[in-house]
Amino acid sequence: MKLHHLALRTADVDGLVRFYRDVLGFVEVRDSRPRSVWLALGDDAVLMVEVRDAGEPALAAGSLELAAFATDDEGKARVRAEALRRGCFDGETSFTVYLRDPEGRRVGVSTYRLERS
Repeated sequence: MKLHHLALRTADVDGLVRFYRDVLGFVEVRDSRPRSVWLALGDDAVLMVEVRDAGEPALAAGSLELAAFATDDEGKARVRAEALRRGCFDGETSFTVYLRDPEGRRVGVSTYRLERS
């Protein structure tokens, strides 16, 4: 199996789409506003940004759950600089830069290449 889609729920679809588009460089591939927008994740997967239903709980503050996306050194440096500029930088390791999206969700971009055994 491999990733088909990742769905993020939000009170502000436009704001969350702007973040993932402007900070991580994701491209819109489907616009069904006000309900959802899909952003490309490589060739075969999408990030679905969906409106959160009334009464649906928001994310827990400070959660360490993480969605990490593969990048190269140039992409990691670009995201790091933009996260610092926006004040959403949340740390880094030698391979991964962490940031928080507008909902407080922890996001990473990583150059670490996974080895398969």
